[in-house]
Amino acid sequence: MLYIVATPIGNLKDISLRALEVLNSVDEIACEDTRHSLALLNAHGIKKPLVSYHKFNEIESGEKIVQKLKDGLNIALISDAGMPIISDPGQVLVNMLIKEGLQYTVIPGACAFVSALVLSGMDSERFAFMGFLPQKKSEREALLERYKDLDLTLIFYSAPHDVNKDVLDLCKAFGNRRAVAVKEITKIHERVEAFNLLDGLAFEPKGEYVLIVEKGVKENPFASLTDEQLIKKYIADGLNKKEALKKVAKERNLSKSSLYKYTID
Repeated sequence: MLYIVATPIGNLKDISLRALEVLNSVDEIACEDTRHSLALLNAHGIKKPLVSYHKFNEIESGEKIVQKLKDGLNIALISDAGMPIISDPGQVLVNMLIKEGLQYTVIPGACAFVSALVLSGMDSERFAFMGFLPQKKSEREALLERYKDLDLTLIFYSAPHDVNKDVLDLCKAFGNRRAVAVKEITKIHERVEAFNLLDGLAFEPKGEYVLIVEKGVKENPFASLTDEQLIKKYIADGLNKKEALKKVAKERNLSKSSLYKYTID
């Protein structure tokens, strides 16, 4: 069995009892950076063989893990922080396991973008996680153009050396929307800063960021038309007078009786 185990995103105490139980019981632990993961494992007295599994060796290391699973070993997969696969390595390995018909499961836990959304105060009823923006300018612009009108809160990851550029590009694509920057989640210097994209961040970027941007509002192309003009437009489009009147009344939250005069020849 492969266990996909969430680990703390800051405070080392933010790990579940089940995660500790699994990490103590498996034969090996696959991790992004063995030196980084040792700090967590040593803090909880866990001593297990560690193998390297990161974005630059996903296929090669994944093939070795698959063979070990076939040989009967139990292996845990962790990332440097948070949930593996979510903007971290692991997807390639899971697809290998699916292809081979091998068993795997998840040990849920901390995830940075979920915690940041909770802290932000932004609309959390519907949202879209976008991960890191592409480095290539054309790909970045195409992505932002595709999602700019979404009626959803948008969530991005941003490295400290990219955050000012990311905010600038978000402003170019979306206009001057409200946003929140969250950093150092669960750590001593945890910070939540509300700002406008046009203004940018008010402090020098340090640490990993989660940027949360308010949802888009699609511009109504008929907003400039008067009630009478809009009724005539819908009639020209093929609706009868009654249907056009009803449609405009609903769209503009008006009574049908107040619009009736526009349907009299």
